[in-house]
Amino acid sequence: MPKLYHHSYRIDIASLLLPWFYRYGRALPWRVLNNPDPYHVWLSEMMLQQTTVATVKKYFETFINRWPTVHDLAGATLDQVLHAWQGLGYYARARNLHACAVKVVQSYQGQFPTTVDALEGLPGIGPYSASAIAAIAFQQPASVVDTNIERVVARLFALTVSPPKLRQDARTIMNDLVPTKRPGDFVQALMDLGAMICTPRQPTCLDCPLSQVCQARQHGMVEAYPIKIAKSAIPKKYGVVFWLQQQESKAVLLRRRPLKGLLAGMIEIPSTPWRTEAWVQHHEIFDYAPVKLNWHHIPGSIRHRFTHFDLELQVVSANIKDQHITTLNQEFWCLPQYFNQQAFPTLMKKVIKIVNQTLLE
Repeated sequence: MPKLYHHSYRIDIASLLLPWFYRYGRALPWRVLNNPDPYHVWLSEMMLQQTTVATVKKYFETFINRWPTVHDLAGATLDQVLHAWQGLGYYARARNLHACAVKVVQSYQGQFPTTVDALEGLPGIGPYSASAIAAIAFQQPASVVDTNIERVVARLFALTVSPPKLRQDARTIMNDLVPTKRPGDFVQALMDLGAMICTPRQPTCLDCPLSQVCQARQHGMVEAYPIKIAKSAIPKKYGVVFWLQQQESKAVLLRRRPLKGLLAGMIEIPSTPWRTEAWVQHHEIFDYAPVKLNWHHIPGSIRHRFTHFDLELQVVSANIKDQHITTLNQEFWCLPQYFNQQAFPTLMKKVIKIVNQTLLE
């Protein structure tokens, strides 16, 4: 690992980077350089986990308008939060968001703790998020390393290690690089540098305030860093969705997913389990149907990518006389005109779209 951790080097990085940041840094709805609102910082960090800035902007503004303070968010129901979260994905974040708001109100009188250790004790806040919130909201000199910062540090020091060792080394380096004065501005500047200048492909090194001290540029190998590892093939799973609709009222059978696991607590249309083998045997499929009926296949399929697997769904449909089915604990009927009140994940919205193109035309 590079031995460039002496005090003067740290000052050089900050003195080169911060003037650029104050002039060219991104204008973000949650960013306030002087006295930032910890609630805004926390909310944005929770939303930005595995989601782009462009996507988060509109959701952040929606949440702030609806729940201006952490007290307001804590007073919301989980269903309300899940519904507002639709489209952001990774719904465990929404459940943790609500649980964290409740914890902050109940245990900290609505004031976020200021240290990394205390922040890590809150639901949904891991080491990275705790460091980012501590640095940005409370000006703690915490070691913050997101994907952008990791890439910048890897190029600055020409680090020849690959993940996960790269993240560990970058965090060690950041421990020394983050200045004690305005550390929040410094880490946000590195984030912006990675997003705007030191991009994964075709970085604009001529515009970079750190180009004169970047070892990767000195070697003429900027895009060779960070070192990449080969990605393994993403497994594929299959399922069949049961669209059951009442003949007269047109209500559709829905159910809530379990409160733990993938898409926990979200609303879905009943389906078979998702498995690695395609569903081809009718008797296998209809063993999982909500009721024994003549089910008809709807043309087309739904494809959706989760973090660790791809999913392909087929849809079958049937009509039933009104209320001629006993619903289980997590099942209920809903009219299509009230679908917008349900906390559907994006996957289920794709199912509804393909049904709309056929049955509901």
